[in-house]
This record gives sequence, structure tokens and C-alpha cells, in this order.
Amino acid sequence: MAHLLGAERLHLEFPTRTVFDEVTLGLDEGDRVGIVGRNGDGKSTLLKLLAGRLEPDAGRVTVRRGIRIGMLDQADTVEPSTLVADAVVGGIEEHVWAGDPKVRDILGGLLADVPWQGRVGDLSGGQRRRVGLAALLVGDWDVLFLDEPTNHLDVEGIAWLAQHLKRRWAQGQGALAVVTHDRWFLDEVCTDTWEVHDGIVEPFEGGYAAYVLQRVERDRMAAASEAKRQNLMRKELAWLRRGAPARTSKPKFRIDAATQLIENEPPVRDPVELNRLAVSRLGKDVVDLLGTGVEYPHPEGGTRTVLRDVEWRIAPGERTGILGVNGAGKSTLLGLVTGAVKLTSGRVKRGSTVRIATLSQELAELAEWADERVSAVVAAQQRSYTIGSGSKAVELTPGQLLERLGFSSQQLATPVKQLSGGQKRRLQLLLILLQEPNVLILDEPTNDLDTDMLAAIEDLLDSWPGTLLVVSHDRYLLERVTDQQYAILDGHLRHLPGGVDQYLELRRAGEGSRTGAAATRRSSGDERAYRDPGTAGPAAAPALAGADRRAAEKELAAIDRKLEKLQADIRAQHEKLARHDQSDYVGLGVLGDELAGLEASVADLETRWLEVSELLEG
Repeated sequence: MAHLLGAERLHLEFPTRTVFDEVTLGLDEGDRVGIVGRNGDGKSTLLKLLAGRLEPDAGRVTVRRGIRIGMLDQADTVEPSTLVADAVVGGIEEHVWAGDPKVRDILGGLLADVPWQGRVGDLSGGQRRRVGLAALLVGDWDVLFLDEPTNHLDVEGIAWLAQHLKRRWAQGQGALAVVTHDRWFLDEVCTDTWEVHDGIVEPFEGGYAAYVLQRVERDRMAAASEAKRQNLMRKELAWLRRGAPARTSKPKFRIDAATQLIENEPPVRDPVELNRLAVSRLGKDVVDLLGTGVEYPHPEGGTRTVLRDVEWRIAPGERTGILGVNGAGKSTLLGLVTGAVKLTSGRVKRGSTVRIATLSQELAELAEWADERVSAVVAAQQRSYTIGSGSKAVELTPGQLLERLGFSSQQLATPVKQLSGGQKRRLQLLLILLQEPNVLILDEPTNDLDTDMLAAIEDLLDSWPGTLLVVSHDRYLLERVTDQQYAILDGHLRHLPGGVDQYLELRRAGEGSRTGAAATRRSSGDERAYRDPGTAGPAAAPALAGADRRAAEKELAAIDRKLEKLQADIRAQHEKLARHDQSDYVGLGVLGDELAGLEASVADLETRWLEVSELLEG
């Protein structure tokens, strides 16, 4: 396995602390590394050091000659006046990128809703971020460093990115290092994990799930070691008091298998007990949406229907995740539940005991406390908060809740406005929970939180007995804290017994080959879909019309599907060649001939793709 780059004894200090001390690590061909750790511990800094964007105070980073390194930084921006097309494929001839299946896949996966001839400055923040990611992925890199690439991607986009990165290089080639709080993504893509903490980088084998098991075992061994050390020190102190010479011994620890760590653990939640508590607190009725619909005025006249004929009876103790693309109507649906949105048809029935609270994205709950210290905010709340029930009930003070959510005693004296984004998010959740609502709505709760804090919040929600409604693009969180999922598709609310996987299948079935369709529109210059609204001049009239045009579009979509299948066959053929006995020249020749045939088929299809595109372009 060839070595690509390495860091030797890296040392980096900021004015207030040491970020890294004597860190040595490396990336080899085939490495797929996820980087985790608390916010502020240096994950993004590590990427910048390895990519050469930041110089260490001591130590060095060495890169093998000829290696091409690409990086997506959180601070990376595209010049606002640049056209999207120029930002993504600028400098590449159209017939080159349009005939490249990889480029068409990237455009369809990330930029299906982005005007191809629009200005970057006219896009939303999320769209600009996706343009930057697409521009990076279009390039040919040996090593990719990605800092929070899943930000601004929905569940569908995250699933696409995971599949793209898994098939981007042949097995055993290329290297990837990614910083993300999306734990499903880490498990899906990464084969190794680096944990950044206390000035060091600690490696673990496997993705997020394997990392958690190994970390639990590490902490258990550390606790056992510390207990034995303390016991040993007490004995040594007794010997010293008697004047005996000091004696030491090196304890050895038994390492249990990871499965033994969790075999006696109870389920994360007791649904029967939580439902019983929820019913006693809420009564039988929560919120019922009965044939509800919502319409908004359209800017060009008339109305736009967002939701139609929604039937949803929310039960006490229900834990539901809501899925849907941006603009599908998720916020509108939650607005019907809270009463913030006015319906245009049907009716909403609310129980008399319902108390709804929303963890919003705007941190509005903290605005009035901006200049107050955290301790003052906590002191203004109720004295205690009870989680669990019966013999399992635990009464916590607000201070203990803060500690459970990762606040240190020193941070209690910090003004709210000086807290980090993640700390504000946790304080916001605390203030809401202390109001003791019985219906809690979480709107993108994972913003600004690292994996440890997400786990802490999930642990807190496990013992919360109310009704929970969650809107999030974080697949791991949805599957972790909710028991069922619904999706908004074409204005209707649909139950998903198969969960997120079923939602992705429905989206694929509904859009057909979204990659092929999006790439077709881009390469054919269909300005109806991609012309910037501010661009003057009519689109060129297509040469084909009616049935001929539909037939050409169908052929183009079919070619896209065939190209994707052939590319997968070529990758499989390369793997066969790599595994085959290298001394068997006859067998290698047969496999080589098969590979040449597949590549010839790809060339023929790409030629035909260009011909049909030209017909559609006129």
C-alpha cells in the first residue's frame, strides 16, 4: 500500500493553548478516514496542516512527489460575480465535461436545483456551498480533504455524496480524510477514524460505530488502570511510611471483546414506560390534522399549494421524524402543529393539555439573555428537573443538566453572547426543557454540535416522555431518537414503514434517473430550467419538438443509465485484474480483452450521447 503523505512530530500553538503536540500520522493509498472530536479541539486545523494551508510551529508534512491534493474548507467561497458554469467546469471544454459520466453525476447529485447560467452571488448560502463542493469533486485528486461536506445537504444529497466517494477511486487507490458530525456518513464512507483530543490524534479502526465501541473499551481500561494505580499508590505510601524501599509493579489488563461491553445493557428507551408517562401528562389527544391543506399566493399570480389533504393524528409519546427536500413543506407542516401557519382547508384539533415548544434554528430563546452570564440564566429558571420515572427517576438541578450537556463550571460565568454556536445550542435546549413542554419540536437540532454533544442530547431525549417531532437532514439522529418517519412528497404526508431507505427509494422512483435528467438539461443548454431569471434574452428554440424530442430525451436518459452500469462493470473488472494471479498471463489476457470491450462500449455510448445532445440543443 503506497504512502501518499505523512506528518511527523507536528507541534502547533495558539496564544491561549497548545493545539497539537508531537503528532505523527500518515495517509496511504486506499485510506478513508473520518475525523471526530469536540468542537475547538483542532479537527479543521489538522486538515489545514495536512493540506499545506497552515504551517506548523514545529515538525513537518511530507507529500509524495506528483500527488494532487484537493480540499473543501469551511471558509472556502466562490467569487460572487462568477457564473455557476464557470465556477464548476471553467476552463474545461463543454464537449469534454459533458461527455464525462463522473461530471454529469456530480452535477445531477449536487446542482439539480441551481441555475447553470446564474451568478454565484445570487444563490442561497447552501447552494453556494454545493457549488464549491461540486467544483472540487469535478477535479482529479489523489487525496481529498473535506471539512463538513454534508452541511447544507439534505438526506438525499448526503446519500449521493457517500456513494460518490465510495466509488470515486478503485479499491486501494486514492485517500480521503473528512471532518463531519454526520455519524451515518462516517459509518457509510470511512474505514478508519481519527479522534482529535488534548493535543493528540488517536487512531481507531473502522467507522463511527466501531470507534464508539473501541473508545468505550479504552475508557473502561483507563478507569481500571486509574483505580489500580490509586490503590497501588496507597500501598506504596504505607510502605514509605514504614521506611521500606519503594516497590512498583506493572499491572496487566484483560481486554474484553467489544460485544461484551454492551451485552447486558438495556434498550436505550423503555417505550412502554415512556408512553404511560406521556399519556398521563398529555391526555389522549395531542394534535390532529384532519384533511388540512395550505396554499400561498404565487408571485406571478394565483396560488401555490404546499400541503394538501394531510391526515395526521399525533399520539401521546409519539417520536416522529419528518423528511422532505428543501421547500417541500416541512416547516409549514410544523407550523400547522404549533398554530403558527394558517390553513386553507381542513381543520386542526389540539388537546387541552398540550404544551408545545420548538427548538428553532434561529436561537431566538437566547436573544433576551445575550448580555447575561450563563449562571444568571440558569438561576432564573426552575429549581429542578426530573427525568425518568419510578425507581429510575432522577432529579437534576439546572447546573447538573448543564454539566450533562457539556458545560464546565468556568463557562457558567461566560456571557451568553460569547458562547460558541454549539454551546448556545445546548443552552437553548436546556431553557426549553426547563419549561417542561409535553410536545417538543426539533428543527435541525444538529447545527454546530459535535458527535459527543449529539450523543449527550440523544441520551437526554431518551428519558424524555413527551411527544417528539424532528426535522433533520442528520440520518443518524433521525433513526436514533425517533421510532417512525414520515415524508412530504408532492404536498402529501406519507408514512414510511421502511424508514429513510424507503424515502430514498421513493425519491429515486419519482425522479427516474435524476443524475441523467439533470445532466441532460445542463449539457443541452435547456435555458427553461437553467437560465438565470435576471438574464436577458430568450432561450434558443430546440430543433426537436413533440414526440421526436421526447424520444430523444428518453434515449439520452437510457444512455446515462447504461454508462453508469458500464462504469460499475469496468471498476469490477479492474478489481478482478488486481486479484487475479499475476503469473497467469493467459487469464490476464482474457480479462484485459473483456476490459477493452467494456471501454469501447463506453466510448460508443458517449459519442451517441453527444450526438443526441446536439439534436436537443438545436
